[in-house]
Amino acid sequence: MKKETFFKILKLTMPVFFGYIAIGIPFGIMLVKAGYPWWLAPIMSLTMYAGAGQFIAVGLFAKGVSLSEIAIAELMVNIRHIVYGLSLIKKFKDTGKWKPYLVFALTDETYALLTVTDLPKDENPGRFYGTIALLNQSYWIAGSLIGAVAGSVIPFDFAGVDFALTALFAVLLIEQIKKSKDFVPPVIGIAATILCIALRNLNVISNDNILLIALCTGIVCLSFAKAKKQVCEEEGEEKAVAAEGGQK
Repeated sequence: MKKETFFKILKLTMPVFFGYIAIGIPFGIMLVKAGYPWWLAPIMSLTMYAGAGQFIAVGLFAKGVSLSEIAIAELMVNIRHIVYGLSLIKKFKDTGKWKPYLVFALTDETYALLTVTDLPKDENPGRFYGTIALLNQSYWIAGSLIGAVAGSVIPFDFAGVDFALTALFAVLLIEQIKKSKDFVPPVIGIAATILCIALRNLNVISNDNILLIALCTGIVCLSFAKAKKQVCEEEGEEKAVAAEGGQK
């Protein structure tokens, strides 16, 4: 990989760096406060690497929840990654030996970066995308390690720091909109979220399945929007062809 390409990737992943350090530290603290050894934080971040899923796992393990219940909870929280993977099939086609790691390391933030970043000319796709994913995971491991070590020796109050993850998502969303110039997906996502919150407040759905219902609603609406857009494009092409034929 060219030196300038690596520094481009480093600059590209800086928002993720600050977000993952800020969120990884509370995770490390939470883990040691739950009674686990500090070294479990980097090991968990290396082998599991699930962000919110790790926070949930620590809480459930600490409460003595069964493995089957934890597995179901993790599936519901991370089921959105199926959609991520499907949308990146073409992008990962020529990634070679990097593909298994890219599938494993596909977090929300990494997905956002991969979808807005174009592959530089004459650059290996596996090495380029893999470096993005690898740097992001290293940030998360570093954050969790710092938090675990600090939390085991120094009392900290990190109330409110978890908002950094929300701020990180907002930054990545803005970058995606700038890149694609497409406001339909975020509008649909916001609308689906507001709808599900309203249904929860009306006791129609519970907190346990609000995320899954919001995701399903968003996916269905996006599918209809994409199908409608495709139909409109096809009709536009047909009219353009007909107009050209009439002029001849």
